[in-house]
Amino acid sequence: MEIEIRNIKKKYKSKEVLKDINLTVKSGKCIGILGANGTGKSTLLSILAGIQSADAGEFNFDGNNLFKYTKQRATLVGYVPQGTPLIEELSAKDNLLLWYKKADMEKELENGVLKMLGINEFLKVPVSKMSGGMKKRLSIGCAIYNHPPVLLLDEPMAALDLACKQNISEYIEKHKENGGIALLATHDVLELKLCDEWYIIKDGILIPFDYTGNVKELVEKL
Repeated sequence: MEIEIRNIKKKYKSKEVLKDINLTVKSGKCIGILGANGTGKSTLLSILAGIQSADAGEFNFDGNNLFKYTKQRATLVGYVPQGTPLIEELSAKDNLLLWYKKADMEKELENGVLKMLGINEFLKVPVSKMSGGMKKRLSIGCAIYNHPPVLLLDEPMAALDLACKQNISEYIEKHKENGGIALLATHDVLELKLCDEWYIIKDGILIPFDYTGNVKELVEKL
């Protein structure tokens, strides 16, 4: 399994946010996408997820351009945005049932991804009464209802406590072990440790970066 991002461009009016984004990722890898605020990290992930369109470029999965095969993309790609796209009035369970068949949801809650994320703990709680960590875990649970091989994660651990971060870290590690691919837009040191390769978006292009754990060096590069 392999994804290939080729020549992606995006302009907002006169501002060229993404000039020429190119990246190839193989099975079992997590790629860290770094960059200062406003450099296009979220824009890139939302384009790959189909939330907005690119001005040019391709997003290939094993040679098939998912920008053209949108139904195929829906089964292959899971997207967790910075926000929490949940229905506030509904409980965790009812939000999950918008995506899962009941039997599949119960299986995952008993011994699967939803259990790993700890969603059993707040299954009956309305979204409007959840903490930020609960909402984020539920958002991830909804996004991965069909176990997509490709995950697009936009700062999934932002503002979460250590227990929540650990739950999400365990899921990403398991996803990699199963041969999945993850693209992770992040500023979080713990998230950086999950990545196998790191790239910085700067001036609209992706620049490889060798992250050694030296945060000061990373900040200077950004």
